[in-house]
Amino acid sequence: MSSIFTVGKRDFIIGGRPYIMGILNVTPDSFSDGGLYSDVDKALNHVKEMMDAGVDIIDVGGESTRPGHTPISVGEEIERSCFVIEAIKERFDIPVSLDTYKWQVAQAGILAGADMINDIWGFKQDDKMAEIVAKSKVSCCLMHNKGNNIYKDLVSEISMELKESIDIAEAAGVSRERIMIDPGIGFGKDTDQNLALLSNLDKIVDLGYPVLLGTSNKSVIGNTLNLPVNERLEGTLATSVFGFMKGCSFFRVHDVKANARALKMTKRMMEG
Repeated sequence: MSSIFTVGKRDFIIGGRPYIMGILNVTPDSFSDGGLYSDVDKALNHVKEMMDAGVDIIDVGGESTRPGHTPISVGEEIERSCFVIEAIKERFDIPVSLDTYKWQVAQAGILAGADMINDIWGFKQDDKMAEIVAKSKVSCCLMHNKGNNIYKDLVSEISMELKESIDIAEAAGVSRERIMIDPGIGFGKDTDQNLALLSNLDKIVDLGYPVLLGTSNKSVIGNTLNLPVNERLEGTLATSVFGFMKGCSFFRVHDVKANARALKMTKRMMEG
């Protein structure tokens, strides 16, 4: 049975076609595209390119969250991201997500027009995040993350910890149709653990919430194929296709066109 996930003015039918979340990093140091879109005009041009390629949601990030990244101040993150969010919303009619785990940035981003908060700590890093999201009636993506990669039972522990994030959101008043989850590939997991999690994505889907898969150009692909970050497209496409076949609904990617085409082809084949 299909369900609805709402972002801004748009309702996404879960269990229908796959949806693409296009990455727009307005950072100088992101691992894959750092510095490319920190200029507003370049950022807007890239949004237009992604829309032409079939993107469904734009995910704006003002602070790199790659392993070993240099944290920045709340003020700097707001300055980087909010100006771009305002510009996107003025020029285009597309849902915008803000990738942040800080309540002050989330609040400023929502005022700037963000329709969704994408929190890599699943509302566990900042006590006020759930309250801000609930009061603003925006959507959220709750990612699994932890400070180490020690597990006794990888998939069941990740499922349980994602459920904790869901409980935090719902207790604050975030409605179910505005909650999406992300298993957190590359966060608090080594390569073998990431591969094991990918092979068990259906267990994450079984939690009953839309699942976002974010594998684009990540180290699990680089380590598996022994490739640098600029040669990981084929590996990304393989994970997107596999993730869709396992039941994931949203795919957070750098290369919108290639992933959209691969996923469209996969859906048609699955329909027989």
